Amino acid sequence: LLKFKGQYIYTSPEDLEKVNKAIAGMGNVSPGEMLQAAILGEYDSAPIVLSEEAKELIERFTKEEEIPVPDSVKAELRPYQKRGYSWLYRNLRVGFGSILADDMGLGKTLQTITLLQKMKDEGVLCEKPALVVVPTGLLSNWQAEISRFAPELTSFIYHGTGRQGPERRVDILLTTYGVLRSDLKIFTKVKWSVMVIDEAQNIKNPTAIQSKAVRSVTADTKIALSGTPVENRLTEFWSIMDYANSGYLGNLKSFKSEYSNPIQLYNDEECAARFRKVTSPFMMRRMKTDKTVISDLPDKVEINEYSALSPEQAALYHKTLDAAMAEIEGKDTSDSAALFERQGLILQMILALKQICNHPAQYLKNGNLSPSLSGKVEMLLDRLDGIVDAGEKVLVFTQFREMGEMLVKFVADRTGKAPMFYHGGCSVKQRNEMVSRFQNGKEDKIFILSLKAAGTGLNLTAASHVIHFDLWWNPAVEAQATDRAYRIGQNKNVMVHRFITKDTFEERIDEMIQRKKHLAEMTVSTGESWIGKLSNKELRDIFG
Repeated sequence: LLKFKGQYIYTSPEDLEKVNKAIAGMGNVSPGEMLQAAILGEYDSAPIVLSEEAKELIERFTKEEEIPVPDSVKAELRPYQKRGYSWLYRNLRVGFGSILADDMGLGKTLQTITLLQKMKDEGVLCEKPALVVVPTGLLSNWQAEISRFAPELTSFIYHGTGRQGPERRVDILLTTYGVLRSDLKIFTKVKWSVMVIDEAQNIKNPTAIQSKAVRSVTADTKIALSGTPVENRLTEFWSIMDYANSGYLGNLKSFKSEYSNPIQLYNDEECAARFRKVTSPFMMRRMKTDKTVISDLPDKVEINEYSALSPEQAALYHKTLDAAMAEIEGKDTSDSAALFERQGLILQMILALKQICNHPAQYLKNGNLSPSLSGKVEMLLDRLDGIVDAGEKVLVFTQFREMGEMLVKFVADRTGKAPMFYHGGCSVKQRNEMVSRFQNGKEDKIFILSLKAAGTGLNLTAASHVIHFDLWWNPAVEAQATDRAYRIGQNKNVMVHRFITKDTFEERIDEMIQRKKHLAEMTVSTGESWIGKLSNKELRDIFG
């Protein structure tokens, strides 16, 4: 029986020992440990009591309050996306970083862009800009998504040889992990309002130079986006959380002894429950299989993804385009024979430019198979990393057998395993074996397919992603290929990724097709021949 502040309290010797032990160690309590204790309601197994002020603070960032989406955002957010955006904003408002770990395809980019627009509306980005760090292959897609969903936001890509900063102030600076590591001094000198890292598993190794560089950049708030926050070890999560909320989980050594080792080595369920409780306010993860999410999602989600031409691609593209247009414009459009020849030249030009957008080596036949020469290949490899890391399967369609063979090499070099390639040269036996392996095996996650050989008839419902590496500008043909995965027997939502090279004819033709999709002239039989009938002016509008 104890007397404390004029009151008598019954306690057991065990509880008294816990209180004594906790008080004895209080001198070394870090702010992160104090916050964990506030969330858990205990410190070192001893119960604690929060002041009213502390209770109010905890309630402010754990309360599920919906924040209105800015009017200037040009998208209809799904209910789960509104919840994600509101959560990001609430954490930011009380000074905490966040890890948004939704499954691939659930719109992490859109939720983040909505938050950035909200920050602009509140004048935050006028004082300090936002920094967004992404893998190289996703740079142009991020800029395209910003322009599409939040046109009032200004952005600038800081990348490439001889790179220079923007001439005027922008809201968002986009860069890559490699550039940030190389130009770290430049980034650490700037005062950032928010720092966002996409595909945050790029800093999963806590001792890597890249991870240390990313964590060393200071910002008022830090946000990490990743579909796979933990792949192999819990220390990967520590690295990402230490970026988002530095010091919250202690140093790496204390994290291993307090959480990592008990959970991974001894399957300590009590420790795992405590870990989930202290991390849940700062991490949100929704899966495509969640009932609260799946009810918001259509069965098939189509996403346009934009790559940029590499400098080598851009030079070859414009040189080839200028030579082709000069020849086409020199043809007499009143003569039927010349008109027929002109249509042939246009289709030849389309073929050449398509090949260049895929990879310069496909057009030049020079054997220079570096992934960095093609923005589209870099984007593909980055996307495949995320899909495979999430344990999902993907179909990659290309119109060209030659490009398919190049993709096999690129993927094999990146992953250490050559993917299967289904094309017209495969025997019936080989085709059946490949389909069976993909549908039933666990090893083969990536399946490359020729559009002509595999566009119809196959049942490949093991795939939850379909990538159209190069588009056949006919909606019916594209839909037939997509339906290899999206068909009866599919019990997962299918994400369809349509790859388009930004600032090229690919982007402009796709815009035309989307406008004309409902018209009768866009039938299965038309193929791409309609492009050959366009006037010189219409060609210039499309090809530049």
